Amino acid sequence: MNRNLTAVSHTLASSDRAAHYGHQGAVLWLTGLSASGKSSLAMALEHALMGLGYSCYVLDGDNVRNGLNCNLGFGPEDRAENIRRVGETAALFADAGLICITAFISPYRADRGRARHACRQAFHEIYIAADLATCESRDPKGLYKKARAGELPDFTGIGAPYEPPEDPELIVDTSREPIASSLATLVDYVFRNIPLS
Repeated sequence: MNRNLTAVSHTLASSDRAAHYGHQGAVLWLTGLSASGKSSLAMALEHALMGLGYSCYVLDGDNVRNGLNCNLGFGPEDRAENIRRVGETAALFADAGLICITAFISPYRADRGRARHACRQAFHEIYIAADLATCESRDPKGLYKKARAGELPDFTGIGAPYEPPEDPELIVDTSREPIASSLATLVDYVFRNIPLS
């Protein structure tokens, strides 16, 4: 920590922001393998929640990699830094009173643990639990095919590990549930845990 920096306190309390938006700020951290359905569900959830009166925004892995984190690679250190930055950004969204929905593979438990620490009680880890065979059969971007051909040596699930959550707040298995019922499960979770006032 830089000794020349001093944290500035906000004059608005979290209760003021909750009163303004009609709900508490939160981070819905969707984690899972590539092609598990994280981005599709995140975007559908954002649309559904906005229609119900929630204020929310999606941080998606590819979008963040093209902007905020465009200087990072895919080795272990850069992956950790990618998730560290996203965790801190998501925490700011939640502190502002919004629901931040993140869609990141975020393969390592330790990195997700740091994101949880940054977001404190606002963090909700949601495991999009499609198995490797299902994800590989979908392969919408052709990434698994490239990984199997040796073109993507650090691809999660093939050349690099994925550590499933040990105790997530919610598990959604998109290999068994279609997107409509997966979305309904997510919306129900939000209703129960981040109610509108």
